[in-house]
Formats: sequence, C-alpha cells, structure tokens
Amino acid sequence: MKTPAAVLYGLNQPFVVEEVEVDPPGPHQVLVEMAAGGVCHSDWSVVTGTIAKEFPIILGHEGSARVLETGPGVTLVKAGDPVVLSVLPDCGACRYCANGRPNFCDGLLIYRGGTLADGSIRFHRNGQRVRHFNGVSSFSRYAVVPERAAVPIDPRVPLDKAALLGCAVSTGVGAVLFTAKVTPGSTMAVIGVGGVGLNAIQGGTLVSAGKIIAVDVHDHKLETAREFGATHVVNSRTTDPVQAMLDLTDGLGVDFVFECIGRPETVQQGFGALAKGGTAVAVGIAPKDALISIPPQQLVYGERRLIGSFYGSTRPRTDFALLVDLYLAGRLKLDQLVTREWKLSEINEAFRAMNAGEVARGIINQYE
Repeated sequence: MKTPAAVLYGLNQPFVVEEVEVDPPGPHQVLVEMAAGGVCHSDWSVVTGTIAKEFPIILGHEGSARVLETGPGVTLVKAGDPVVLSVLPDCGACRYCANGRPNFCDGLLIYRGGTLADGSIRFHRNGQRVRHFNGVSSFSRYAVVPERAAVPIDPRVPLDKAALLGCAVSTGVGAVLFTAKVTPGSTMAVIGVGGVGLNAIQGGTLVSAGKIIAVDVHDHKLETAREFGATHVVNSRTTDPVQAMLDLTDGLGVDFVFECIGRPETVQQGFGALAKGGTAVAVGIAPKDALISIPPQQLVYGERRLIGSFYGSTRPRTDFALLVDLYLAGRLKLDQLVTREWKLSEINEAFRAMNAGEVARGIINQYE
C-alpha cells in the first residue's frame, strides 16, 4: 500500500514529504495507522549526525496509532487496538529483559541498521529501500512495527496526546521515578525544560519533591515550567545557574539534578550544584565524541554521583499503563504538553520551531 511519509535523504537536509510503499506485516509484526508523532530532539540528532543512521530513512520515534493488521504469530495486540509505540521493542528473553531492564535489551542492536528484527525493511520507493527508525517511523501515516513495540493502552486516553507517552513523558518522568528514585521532600533541579525536562518536573511533583528548580535560557519556557510544578526558575542566560542553585538551597546544593539537553557544560553545571550525597542524572543525548570534566575529589568527598538515564529506565509494557493511570487520575499532564500541532507537510517548520525553543512539545497529527 502507499503511504505519505517524511523521508530524510542525508545529513542536515530538509525532510521530503512524499509517497512511499509499505509492505504488509511479516511474522510478529503489525501494520498501524498513526494518530500522532511527536517532534523530538532525538529525531533532530539524526539530521545533524549526533545519532548515526543510514539514509534514506523515515524518522519519528514518539508515536501513537491504531492497529490495522497483524502478521503471523502476533498475540500481544489485535486489529483495532489503540497503542503507544515504544522505541524499545525489547526481545523479552535476554538477560536484561529477564532482569526487568528492557531498556538495555541485547535485541535492540538489531534495529540500529534501520531494519526490523528479521532484517527486513518494509518501506521502499521506486525500488529503493527506505529505512525504519528504531522500529517506529511515526513520520509516516502507515508503518509496519514490531509486535512488542505496540503497547495497548486504555481507549479513554486521546490518541493524539498519548503519543507523548512513548518518549518525552516516559523519559522525563521515568528518570525521576525509576532511575534516580527521587525521595519525598528532597530538592531537585531540571536543566533544560523542553518536552523531556517538563516531564522530569512532573515526576518531581508526583514524588512530592520539596523544591523543584527549573533552569533554561528562555523565560517563556520557565513560565511553562511553573505550570508543571517548578517552585523556582533560573534563567541561565542572565544568571550563573550553579550559584543560583546553591543560593536556592542555602548553600547546601541540590539533592538531584536532571540534565535534559545533552551538552557537556550543562552536565558539569548540574554536577557542580550537587549537595553531599547528591545525584546528577544525564538524560539528554550528547554528541558521541563529547567529553565532560568533573573534579574526582567531589565524587569521593560527599559521595556525589553522576549517572545516566536511558529512556527513563522505563519498562514500556508495564510502565506505560502506570502513566496512563496517572493521566486518567488527573495527576499527569498530557494535554498541556502539546504547544502546537502540525500537518505532515509542515514537518520542516515543526522542527524549526522546536529548535528555536518556541514549543514545549509539538506533534504531527495530520498525515493527509
């Protein structure tokens, strides 16, 4: 069948919206129709080469959809199911999956080449194969995805907003709840309050953090951070963020810092603002060759920690349901996250707005 899709043909090139062919699903694969695809910095990292991929490719890793057709052997979903697409179509059998860490799944290496688990590619155009992105490719109206990437959700959740559960929400909230395990009453700071950072702030409110400091260079984003639960804001363009975080904690430092940008200097700032026994969590994706410099004595004196968080340490097949329950209970904001919606044909403008800091989260929800 034919599908409109936004195809990326090379580094630092604009997306080309055109029709491609998508083949029927094979064993343990499902054909889905997208409801929405989030516009995320991780997709832009492929455009710039921070995340290396082969071209041409259809990006989009944050998505929600409805199952249209199932391939042989599919048991986890059926036609008609509303699903959130997971960027971690874990195998369910390796040692990491068996130990409850599917974000480390050995089987995920299969998807790095832009194929599905069986090595096949279902997209093509004029005889040329067009690669998948992490088994999702939500910038196509129709896509074939791995069965384990399609996580059924409660139909009461609006599908356009549910897309954000697939990355921004799970990564941000998960970093707080599952990676760092922030404790009630503790102080925390979030550096970079885009889509992921706002959800780290939401995570802080969910665990009743005592003080939540938002750090960014845009005043309008900091005001949005207040709406999501930030108790204090710091504009790092005009203020030394490390000193500001120390001042806001009476010189003690912050118990937990979440860096949600992916820049070495902001990781260092977060570590420099830690209290004794504090934990700095690197959430943003930095360039592959980037390095950070921290004073080793600070690791020892005061037992400070620097750790990473990949996909919020989320277990999609169980934790998506938890996030859905929090949304339905009115404790997790999804609707307010979506600043603007675009048509697929407007995808280049959507990324321009994201890079300019104009949106908290944008989504593609018209695949005309």
